[in-house]
Amino acid sequence: MYYITAYVDEKAHRQIQHYIHKIAQVSGNDYMIAEEVPPHITLSAFECREPELVVQALQEICTVLKKGQIKWVSVGMFLPYVIFLTPVLNEYLQDLSGQIYHRISQIRGVSVNQHYQPMQWMPHTTLAKKLTKEEMAAAFAVMQDQFAVCTGEVVRIGLAKPNPHRDLVILPLQN
Repeated sequence: MYYITAYVDEKAHRQIQHYIHKIAQVSGNDYMIAEEVPPHITLSAFECREPELVVQALQEICTVLKKGQIKWVSVGMFLPYVIFLTPVLNEYLQDLSGQIYHRISQIRGVSVNQHYQPMQWMPHTTLAKKLTKEEMAAAFAVMQDQFAVCTGEVVRIGLAKPNPHRDLVILPLQN
């Protein structure tokens, strides 16, 4: 499995990292920290045989993709294991996701996960995963106290492998 991820500006990164650390502190679940998973929004998840073709496609598309504003407005859960921040699915995010999907789905040997196809994608920024029921309750409680609407700018796109998180390439977006 490979992921194409959107990375945000330093201020938003620090705010989200703060939430990740608070949740780890109160829940005891430090998966995101131990695996060194940076704050991000996954734009695509897929299988492929030749990741170098995806790198080449990302290098091409990042010459035209622009930076863009996003706003996280809510805390959500994929029960029973994941807590996340939910950004507004604005025109920028929808367009970014669509352009990435249309470009990589054309690459031979790429099979995009059904949850990352147009009109199936739910953007989110994971704060903790692999939570037990008790850890989820603690994570939710701390986010009730800590969360405030926050904004950020998508500034880079990466191609990553999970478990452990490893970026294969990170590319800047245009102004």
